[in-house]
Amino acid sequence: MNDWHIATRSGLKLNVRAATQDDDAVLSDFFHHIRAEDLRFRFLSSAKEVGAEQIRRMTHIDHKANETYVAFNEEDGGVVAVAALASDAAQEKGEVAISVHADHRNQGIGWEMLALVADQAAARGLKSIESIESRENYDAIELERNMGFSVAPFPGDITLVLVSKQLS
Repeated sequence: MNDWHIATRSGLKLNVRAATQDDDAVLSDFFHHIRAEDLRFRFLSSAKEVGAEQIRRMTHIDHKANETYVAFNEEDGGVVAVAALASDAAQEKGEVAISVHADHRNQGIGWEMLALVADQAAARGLKSIESIESRENYDAIELERNMGFSVAPFPGDITLVLVSKQLS
């Protein structure tokens, strides 16, 4: 599996790798450092914590149709972000979800993680990526717009939007 070394606009240096089956505790600890609002935006639910089964679905995966990327701060080794890419059965479209540690927001981490996931989706041959966002998640929607994503109403739910991007 690959490792990626990324520097954010704030100068933070990240080491990113695919999650493994040994990362359950790492991800569990990480999700205890996500703001409640960000958990709601990430999982589109009012759950106050990410359960063991949800963590397991992020770490015990096939690495072909789905991937979870874990970003570590190169300076102290702490996890600063987790990104997920889930492909559809036809391997044409991927859904993206990103969470950033509460202490590391507004440092360009979300931007870099989305760029990495988009590059990896294109390398896998996916034609598009998308994210389902709460209309209230202004920061994420603005970031995605700035990266060339289009925003449309989500069918059947006026509280959500579908953010998507065609890949080359």
